Amino acid sequence: MIRVCVVDDQTLVRQGIRSLLGVTGEVEVIAEADDGAAAVAAIEADPPDVVLLDLHMPGRDGIWALRALRDRGIEVPVLVLTTFDDDELVLQAVRAGAAGYLLKDVTLDQLMGAVRTLAAGGTLAAGGTLVQPAITERLLRAVRATPPPEHPPELQELTDRETEVLRLLASGYANREIAAALFLAEGTVKNHVSNVLFKLGVKDRTSAVLRALQHGLLG
Repeated sequence: MIRVCVVDDQTLVRQGIRSLLGVTGEVEVIAEADDGAAAVAAIEADPPDVVLLDLHMPGRDGIWALRALRDRGIEVPVLVLTTFDDDELVLQAVRAGAAGYLLKDVTLDQLMGAVRTLAAGGTLAAGGTLVQPAITERLLRAVRATPPPEHPPELQELTDRETEVLRLLASGYANREIAAALFLAEGTVKNHVSNVLFKLGVKDRTSAVLRALQHGLLG
């Protein structure tokens, strides 16, 4: 069973998501929260496999929760599930560590596809498959249009193999899928991913893809 935490300030929405996921027979909702602070506390106490997170909530919102999880080093994949199709929110969420961003009008099949991918270790970065197509192009344009920091750390040159790994990361591949695609051991892939993050000066895959887009490394 995939263990999920549902975070939304509306009780009926949480109940609806719980009921829908329960129909699949694949998901157990182990926790619910109605704001960011309660979500972080629940996730820290019993980390789920996947978090479904709303962004607009009273008190501590979804962006706050994402940043708090990141700052505390809690590495749980978070899928933003919201009614708001807002470019700036997408960027904030992805930069804060969200593994994906879907609108609440997705089908159950689409939602379960995202949940399965995250639970299996896949990623939903900006160049991947689990940011909805309607959002993806605008997101990528916004990322490319965002000027780099005034004094960015110098990028270290990636090897050809590291560049291959980075491109597959940007396509949403999990480590084992990259290993299969490149005929490598999964441990070797993990080492390459670590090297990519170090050379790009970032801490996670999503940030690596965003930085690579900003610097034209995926062109």
